[in-house]
Amino acid sequence: MRSSMSTENNLSKVTEAPALRLSTALSKDNMESFSVISDRDIIAARPERERLPVDKPQTFFVEPEHSAAGVVEDVATIFLTNRECPFRCLMCDLWKGTTEESVPVGAIPMQIDYALSRLGPARHLKLYNSGNFFDSQAIPIEDHQAIASRCSPFQSVIVENHPKLCGPRCLNFRDLLSDRDIEFEIAVGLETIHPDVLPRLNKQMTAADFASAARFLHSEGIRTRAFILLKPPFMSEQEGIEWAIKSIQFAFECGVSCCSVIPTRGGNGIMETLTAVGLFEPPSLHALEQVLERGLQLQAGRVFVDLWDAERTTLNDPDKQLQVARMKRMNHSQRVE
Repeated sequence: MRSSMSTENNLSKVTEAPALRLSTALSKDNMESFSVISDRDIIAARPERERLPVDKPQTFFVEPEHSAAGVVEDVATIFLTNRECPFRCLMCDLWKGTTEESVPVGAIPMQIDYALSRLGPARHLKLYNSGNFFDSQAIPIEDHQAIASRCSPFQSVIVENHPKLCGPRCLNFRDLLSDRDIEFEIAVGLETIHPDVLPRLNKQMTAADFASAARFLHSEGIRTRAFILLKPPFMSEQEGIEWAIKSIQFAFECGVSCCSVIPTRGGNGIMETLTAVGLFEPPSLHALEQVLERGLQLQAGRVFVDLWDAERTTLNDPDKQLQVARMKRMNHSQRVE
């Protein structure tokens, strides 16, 4: 494939970067010879971590979302503070909102109480933890009962989890919610089905792993959504668009009911290194809108695009603000304008 990785000069610069120790070199136009950047290199490139209190969540807010029922309803979203995800993905900057050690039993319910006491009413609840809800080092199993009890006011609850951690613990928590007549949904990161790029994201999973997890959850009555990356490293803009669409199609074929498209961003150290040598550039708003339009045209399920960063970075550009507003309307209506 033709991509931004297709020069020997760029690879030599990466190999020389002090934060990287790549075991193999990339031959021209041959991504198969490029090894995964290791956990050690990813960690070495990071800026300093901020120390976070464990009695409060990172942030929380209420936002509207087009629900599974086909109407726009408010969702209370809480970003919990807990131990860092053990899967150190190349592009991830979510570790900034995590701790190095496991939080004590009782801390997560305390964080949820803190947020809910300050939020307005909502019908749905997202408990995102910058990692995996069913990683016992992040969310203590001993807290599951207390967490489920705090979900009682809501019609549905959404958590996030790695495909390889989708197993019996998911079912046990589902049962705790079912006792309260609460629908359960798990968001799973697929990122991309590109056969060369996915292994290089250090996510330690395959598209088959995702498919297996999605089908298992579906068979157990647990709804799923997929996180799709737009233009991860090593892709051109057009490749990013095409592979995002292919990844959305794949997710829907696996039984996913909703896809959330996230523009790949920098900010974790290693991505800045890749940017400096021409191996990564964030996608444009045009690419994001094109993926949203084509995803909606599939009519296979709900498709959203993540606009959090876009809204923040376009404040001084009226034309881009109009484009972001248009995508927000399409998120809510699930119709192409």
